[in-house]
Amino acid sequence: MVVPEGADLDLAAVRAFIAVTEEQYFSEAATRLGITQQAISKRIARLEADLGVRLFLRSRNGAGLTTDGRAFLPHARALMSIADQALQALRDRSRRLRVDVLDTRLASLDLVRDFHQTIDGADVEIITSDGLRSARGTLPEGTIDAAFARAAGPLADGLRATPAYLEANCLIVGLDHPLAAEREVSMERLSGVTVWMPGNAPGSEWGEYYRLLGAEFDVRIDTSGPDFGWEHYVAEIVAADRIGLAGERCRLPWHPRTVQIPLVNPCPVYPTSLLWHHQNHHPLLRSLIRFIKARFRPYDPAHEWLPISDRPAFTPT
Repeated sequence: MVVPEGADLDLAAVRAFIAVTEEQYFSEAATRLGITQQAISKRIARLEADLGVRLFLRSRNGAGLTTDGRAFLPHARALMSIADQALQALRDRSRRLRVDVLDTRLASLDLVRDFHQTIDGADVEIITSDGLRSARGTLPEGTIDAAFARAAGPLADGLRATPAYLEANCLIVGLDHPLAAEREVSMERLSGVTVWMPGNAPGSEWGEYYRLLGAEFDVRIDTSGPDFGWEHYVAEIVAADRIGLAGERCRLPWHPRTVQIPLVNPCPVYPTSLLWHHQNHHPLLRSLIRFIKARFRPYDPAHEWLPISDRPAFTPT
């Protein structure tokens, strides 16, 4: 058997060759593979053309292997065995739905937990990263399947998004702060106030959100460090008599001398979307998307504030 140089084997055609060999009839091989008899004949013809040999002798008693066909058969089976092992390895790897929640203290984790409890047998792996900056690369690569992030403006090619939730911002102050006794604070009262947010990394989507919030309500956002994590953040707010901001559903570290105060007139809400890549076919991904869409509550412009760039996706049409 002399195979033309540069010939590339079509795995579908090789699988058809094995099916015909084992079933002996093209019609039965077609039924086994779930395709038409015409389709399997075309695959065999293409494989014979690629190899430059005849593989079958056709008769009323079915299709018998030629000498070249018998020589090719063990290699075809070895080739399909390797291909099947490779596919199974990927299936095993993708059984868990990998979801990026940015931070395990955020409300995104609660949504994933609810999804896991709602969908029987859902196997989910939680990933944390630096938000949209990571998701732009990890979603197309398939290293994560879905990500929760603020996604204002156009998305990169192939990425899709659906609004997930809006989270009200609250003031975080120590018990000795003048605002600590207030049941709620209007945004007007924050004009000229400095809010400390050392975690607002340059270039992050949340840093941009709070920059826009500060510009809208004349609030100075102090991003000076150090950023030593949530525990340090809460403790420093008390020790230095600072003002902080956090989502109302954020699981802040407990501190005996902190107070969370709702913001009103309007309440600034942080927009979080679920992102994925349109070529990701993980079997749980569509279920997660439907789950998030069913839970979504749209933006209320009469009582809430969003940056202009976020409003279209979160406003009912």
